[in-house]
Amino acid sequence: MTERFSGRTAVVTGGGSGIGLATVRRLASEGARLVVADIDPGAGKAAADEVGGLFVQTDVTSPEQVEALFTAAVDAYGSVDVAFNNAGISPPEDDSILDTGLDAWRRVQEVNLTSVFLCCKAAIPHMQRQGRGAIVNTASFVAVMGAATSQISYTASKGGVLAMTRELGVQFAREGIRVNALCPGPVDTPLLQELFAADPERAQRRLVHIPMGRFARAEEIASTVAFLASDDASFITASTFLVDGGISGAYVTPL
Repeated sequence: MTERFSGRTAVVTGGGSGIGLATVRRLASEGARLVVADIDPGAGKAAADEVGGLFVQTDVTSPEQVEALFTAAVDAYGSVDVAFNNAGISPPEDDSILDTGLDAWRRVQEVNLTSVFLCCKAAIPHMQRQGRGAIVNTASFVAVMGAATSQISYTASKGGVLAMTRELGVQFAREGIRVNALCPGPVDTPLLQELFAADPERAQRRLVHIPMGRFARAEEIASTVAFLASDDASFITASTFLVDGGISGAYVTPL
């Protein structure tokens, strides 16, 4: 494994499980110093301890806690070179627009969209002082497609992440700061396993639409984060980077 991140500091939100945990491990394996943020102190600290990093318990909807997270990274390691803004939720009460209440709508927007705004707002000034940095924001393939089985606030929040990412990528490009949106397809994470357990038939209906015939592994998404955050992607910014097993390119799914 190459050490593309040797001497660099990466902050990962939602780093205690799923894509976040896989990314913590991947970036650490390439030499990064990790700052793991998670609202769950057990999972977050375990992830940080595994890679010899720093854990900061963080509610990503709190401006004060997000600001403190990035300050802690600089205090501990001297820089913020990578920000992977990944924390998100997809609760069952977020459903069709006809059934989703305003409280559920607002909660998903706060965690999935406002948190990315707050993390970018906190990270960018540190990157400006350094004259470089890479931000990867987790969106979703649903942000570029329509779904009959809707999660209306989740879909809208991820569309917001795409639009915000494009704007930031353009605005800060000449300051050496790259900002890209990662759009995973369905990933075999605890969130998806929960769906299988709760409604196997609905989960199976998702699988049949993936041309590759399987869900992504968290490690496959983490490798894409590592690419986008590395100098190998030095001319990529303001992009919508789909890693979806071909879903968004398929008219019909092969049998």
